[in-house]
Amino acid sequence: MILETFIIAVRSLNSNKLRTLLSMLGIIIGVGAVIAIVSIGTGSQQQITSNISDLGSNLINIDQGWRHRNSSSTEFTLEMAEYIELTSPAVKKVLANLEASGLLIKEEINLRATIVGTEGYYQEINKYYPLIGKFIDKAAVDNASDVIVLGSELATELYGKQNPLGQKIKFNYNDNNFVFTIIGVMEEKGRGITGDLNDQAYIPMSTYMNKLANSNQVSGFIAQANSSKDANEAVEQIEYFLSKYLGDDDQFRIRSQDQILDTISSVTESMSLMLGGIAAISLVVGGIGIMNIMLVSVTERTSEIGIRKALGAKKRDILTQFLIESLCLSGIGGVIGVGIGYLAAYLISNIGGWPFVVNSLSVMIAFTFSLLIGIFFGIYPAMKAAKLAPVDALNYE
Repeated sequence: MILETFIIAVRSLNSNKLRTLLSMLGIIIGVGAVIAIVSIGTGSQQQITSNISDLGSNLINIDQGWRHRNSSSTEFTLEMAEYIELTSPAVKKVLANLEASGLLIKEEINLRATIVGTEGYYQEINKYYPLIGKFIDKAAVDNASDVIVLGSELATELYGKQNPLGQKIKFNYNDNNFVFTIIGVMEEKGRGITGDLNDQAYIPMSTYMNKLANSNQVSGFIAQANSSKDANEAVEQIEYFLSKYLGDDDQFRIRSQDQILDTISSVTESMSLMLGGIAAISLVVGGIGIMNIMLVSVTERTSEIGIRKALGAKKRDILTQFLIESLCLSGIGGVIGVGIGYLAAYLISNIGGWPFVVNSLSVMIAFTFSLLIGIFFGIYPAMKAAKLAPVDALNYE
């Protein structure tokens, strides 16, 4: 009986193909939009998360607080890096953040850049390695050597496609010129927890302290937790130490990479849900279209309903017939919408350059919702058809 009713429903829909397609259009657009938007949100979230994770491992950035920056206090010193390591078991390594902004000078080219005083472990903590040459090693730090490593963008702007290894370059800072020998060029990298790494140059920490800064004061620290699981504990331990050591929470500010990732993930998930909800509205609009066309269908087929009732069809038979027609409209529209959603997500992910990810749960929810829309908006027309009296239906013109 169900199979026969289904065949009748399909024949009825097939008798007017254009009207059927237009009736399904809202469902098709709604399902496709939900799948595409959720897929795009998930793919872009994965790309952002991956990019941030690639910039370093379990990083924690420690900056001076607003009260510290506006005072002459010299509490942030090079020795504090050792103190933080000793008092924070969850912390693997702490590097002082030594930065100076000045001009890199090559012949007639003056390029503003940030010079970072660091040591060899900087590569590991940021997952950032030389493309050519080498990075700052222990010997360079011990001897306070006048060597420099350029970020990829700085090397391109200063030397183009030439090999800069072994070249001399000047750095003008506080009206003083310092000459460095280029020993390496770093690989291309995105923005790290301390800024755009491609626009920075790197010199030995000891060279920075002895020649540029001439003091042991630093602007902040970069800490690395033992593991991702220990990141939150490491933040708590560092906060506890600094609160006791500095005596004022406004003297420092701590940002962990995991906190940044959590924030970004939360924002992208919320945006995906919001946009997916907006797209789902078109499903409701599609349901209204189905109700409208089913009401028209009931009116057009009143005589048919009367004949069927006269031949013994019961109310539930008529109700089932029109309800199945409504389900066919929403179900077929849902299937087409799933295909269009996959295609749209694939094309947009290729254009945007993020991973193509389709969440199977979003597909199931969108398709199930389309079926529920078909049932909800098909009940009233089906009940109206079922309630028609046989005599009135037969006499209808």
